[in-house]
Amino acid sequence: MILCRVLGSVVASAHHPVYDGRKVLVVQPIEPEGQDAGPSFLAVDFVQAGKEDTVLVNREGSGARLVFGLEEAPVHSVIVGVVDQVTV
Repeated sequence: MILCRVLGSVVASAHHPVYDGRKVLVVQPIEPEGQDAGPSFLAVDFVQAGKEDTVLVNREGSGARLVFGLEEAPVHSVIVGVVDQVTV
């Protein structure tokens, strides 16, 4: 899992049915101190995260598909937690 900050959401008129009822968010990997730590990417939201939230992202395909409960889900990254505080 990696620590990320939510930058915004993605809207699409056509999508795979597995995304029905789920938000897709743009997330930015960050260091525990808050600095950016790589390029942003898309993640499916499972915890009702919002813009500027610090979140935990499972960025590993098979683990992400386990969250969906579908082995064939076309998913690579899933937001699995909202972080209240980071202590370094």
